[in-house]
Amino acid sequence: MKTALITGGTRGIGFGIATCLAREGFDVAVNGVRDESEVKEALEKLRSFGTKVIYCQGDISKQASRTAIISKMKMEFGQLNVLVNNAGVAPKERNDILVATEESFDYVMGTNLKGTYFFTQEAANWMVQQKKQLVDFKACIINVTSVSSTVASVNRGEYCIAKAGLSMVTRLYAARLGEFDIPVFEIQPGVIHTDMTSGVQEKYDKLFSEGMAIQQRWGLPADVGKAVAALARGDFPYSTGQVIMVDGGMTLQRL
Repeated sequence: MKTALITGGTRGIGFGIATCLAREGFDVAVNGVRDESEVKEALEKLRSFGTKVIYCQGDISKQASRTAIISKMKMEFGQLNVLVNNAGVAPKERNDILVATEESFDYVMGTNLKGTYFFTQEAANWMVQQKKQLVDFKACIINVTSVSSTVASVNRGEYCIAKAGLSMVTRLYAARLGEFDIPVFEIQPGVIHTDMTSGVQEKYDKLFSEGMAIQQRWGLPADVGKAVAALARGDFPYSTGQVIMVDGGMTLQRL
């Protein structure tokens, strides 16, 4: 049985990913910052697919939490085949880059880039160790970034910079882990209907109606989850370091 760990996996895109992987038969560990009592409904839904599901509470921006999450994985599952780096935060306030604060920058970068970078380091070292012990051990890492990696939003610059940095993290780890046959992928979602985007629904409803994307609808967490499931199954064995767009054609240049 393969195992998957999804950071930020109790709601939104992360829960969509966890649902698709549980449906595929993966044992699933979901990470989040809330108390386990607050995510019981999500955990029970994942368990309804008949796989083992555990909750790893912790804030990946903190080193102690990152270590505790990996330690719980080792204790409960004894292996890690798929790491999905999905955890992310939005700026608490969307401010123009001419007035944005250093505090907001540090807050977003701490989780979205620094935390993910070092959490990947810890997980990757464990994957390498498992690979050396078991010749047929399979693993991969999937980073969920955003179209904001390349599309500028001047009212949330810290978020764009963090996602752009995470795109480079994908390339770096793909290059470093190649010798161990551990592929690293990136998924760039477009505008996905989650609690993070609920505050700007009217704005994006209008943009979709005006043709912002070729497929004129909101993306859903399941759209991202299905892409992750294909990568986790090993359907793209010769594509390490590559980016999969899940944006309804939003970033496709058109005349």
